[in-house]
Amino acid sequence: MTDKRYRFKQDEIDGITGRFGQAFYEKASRDIETYADKWALTSFQLIPSYSANLVLTCRSDRFGDAVLKIGGSSSGGASTEFYTLRQYNGRRFCKLFDADLANGVILEERVQPGRPLRDETSLEKRMAVFSSLYNGLHEPPADAELYPTYAGWVGSITDHMSKRTDCRELYAYMKKAHDICLSVSAEYSRRMLLHGDFHHDNILLGAGGEYVIIDPKGVIGDPVFDVPRFILNEFEDEITPELYEKINKVIAILENHLQIPDSILRQCVFVETAMGVCWSAEDGPAPGEYPKLVRDVAFAEAILNAG
Repeated sequence: MTDKRYRFKQDEIDGITGRFGQAFYEKASRDIETYADKWALTSFQLIPSYSANLVLTCRSDRFGDAVLKIGGSSSGGASTEFYTLRQYNGRRFCKLFDADLANGVILEERVQPGRPLRDETSLEKRMAVFSSLYNGLHEPPADAELYPTYAGWVGSITDHMSKRTDCRELYAYMKKAHDICLSVSAEYSRRMLLHGDFHHDNILLGAGGEYVIIDPKGVIGDPVFDVPRFILNEFEDEITPELYEKINKVIAILENHLQIPDSILRQCVFVETAMGVCWSAEDGPAPGEYPKLVRDVAFAEAILNAG
């Protein structure tokens, strides 16, 4: 008889409790047993990412190869992901199998072989795959009240940073980003269902050589705001003249593929970068990380000003 429990290794326990706390670890241990019975799950393997959810691959006698995501009870992220996957129903996205939203648990398709687009060495191929998935993807939400808005994200982190006395430089960038977001939103005002985290590691190679989208955040806004997170993932650890030229090339390629003006893409990149670094500051940057956050948003400002 196959053991339905997953026995966490000590380093995994340390990772889970360090990221989520002891109570979450105990919940996750119970959840694995509960949903192993409910969905006929075996062969668990932990993906040690420790991000928004605890993620395990598994095998379901009912559904096949699957991914089990465990979040906190009444997880807002679980609900918006669930509703997004349900609306797209396997079109370009991975399939949704089942969920228990009250407990923050989702079971969805495991994309195989699952190689992320990040592993594709050709810049042009990465751009072509993203563009093919992006074009024609976005549609009105079945129920907009289920989701946050992109402008709401920007406004919320701007408000948070305005109250911080230790991040004045980042707040100045975020305030500028907020104003730009409002300006872009006035011109690009469609209320569509966005992925919200549409980048290389959320685009996986599936069966037959087709790429599949995973892990939607689910947020409402104009589709132009679903582009910059992908461009940010073309950033590198070091800011160099070569990186500057590369990002300008990426923007030029996407302008052509997506028919979005260069100036709009540059503005969106700045907004997304400022929001991302301020989210990092909100979480509490590690010692010595703050200068890197400032450096990254200053680089995005240089990209903005190059347009």
